[in-house]
Amino acid sequence: IGKRVPVEVPLVGTAKDTIRELLPLLKPAKSSRHLSKMLDHYKKTRSKLDDLAQPSRGSRPIHPQYLTRVLDEKASDDAVFIPDVGSPVVYASRYIHTTQDRRVIGSFAHGSMANALTMSLGAQVVSRDRQVIALAGDGGLGMMLGELLTVREHNLPVKIVVYNNSSLNFIELEMKAGGFVPFATDLQNPDYGKVAEAMGIWGKHVERSKDLPGAVKEFLAHDGPAVLDVVTERAELTIPPTISAEQVKGFSLYALRTVLSGKGSELVDLAKVNLRHIL
Repeated sequence: IGKRVPVEVPLVGTAKDTIRELLPLLKPAKSSRHLSKMLDHYKKTRSKLDDLAQPSRGSRPIHPQYLTRVLDEKASDDAVFIPDVGSPVVYASRYIHTTQDRRVIGSFAHGSMANALTMSLGAQVVSRDRQVIALAGDGGLGMMLGELLTVREHNLPVKIVVYNNSSLNFIELEMKAGGFVPFATDLQNPDYGKVAEAMGIWGKHVERSKDLPGAVKEFLAHDGPAVLDVVTERAELTIPPTISAEQVKGFSLYALRTVLSGKGSELVDLAKVNLRHIL
């Protein structure tokens, strides 16, 4: 407690015990002004996020927001989603609608890389009849690639979707925010759909938005383990809810260093992909 935000009065207790102690101390609010303000803010923010979760134009790689939205729409009502640490966590938190029956499980504060596939194995063993979907980064799956053999050996019907952007994407973003030209973040990925098939697992590779809805439907409907390898947009910026002055300074420094290093074309591509974030 107090690890992420300052805490004036640290209290540790179960939800049940805490609520029992707090309820008698609460006074009903007579005004709904604050509630209305927060609901209005949520609607505006939700609208902007949904505008980003659209199919890519032409032959551009698939927006990860769109991929996550399609997964959310086609998954079962009691699905368990397990995102890898990094950008899949951000997209899961923004586009997966949790309900009374749905669950989102992850490493979160622990920040353990490559957790999606390994945690999915445990979740699927506990409940073999429940739809378990691992939202795996390409770096995360690459680190735990041998666990696909475990999936096959025990015939666990885990559904593994790969956010394949050929990079350690979140680390790359952290470097940019810190003012550095990304280094050693490139990944030379295979076709993970074919890798899965070579292991006796259902596999498919998708590169275009128009093919995604049908592929996701087929992927989730398969009776057994499955891997859906989706080529996603590498230049997509995972913009936080609030941007600090230090991040602006760092990103400006990154842009300057990128131009000086002769990689100015990367900035042009970055602008083309992310201009919709601010329009």
